[in-house]
Amino acid sequence: MVTAGVVVLDCAEPEKLAEFYRELLDAEETEAGANRVELRSADGFRLALRRDMNATAPSWPRPENSLQAHLEFVVDDLDAAERRIVSLGGRPIEATDAGGPLEERGYADRAGHSFTLRRGPSTAPKQG
Repeated sequence: MVTAGVVVLDCAEPEKLAEFYRELLDAEETEAGANRVELRSADGFRLALRRDMNATAPSWPRPENSLQAHLEFVVDDLDAAERRIVSLGGRPIEATDAGGPLEERGYADRAGHSFTLRRGPSTAPKQG
């Protein structure tokens, strides 16, 4: 029986990448060793960063060395979350003009792993 899961990202510098995700997710460090750092967010999401001295950043959306892992985070305010990501050293990787607010946006963390922000379901009452 599987009782818990952890998403693990390989990277050259787990301490630095853990700092990015700790701040982004407002998470706490639950485990730290020479080659692995594990974080847990308030809602129980677990993410570990594992040292791989030969880690190569994913190239998504280009086909060579493509998508190795993909995280999706649900947010209320895409613009505010984007500002936070950029301030932490992340970068946008998808820029499309959909003629209005995008419901989903792609980013890369400091080590090049891709992730998506998706607007969560509205909690406001339906109008009309």
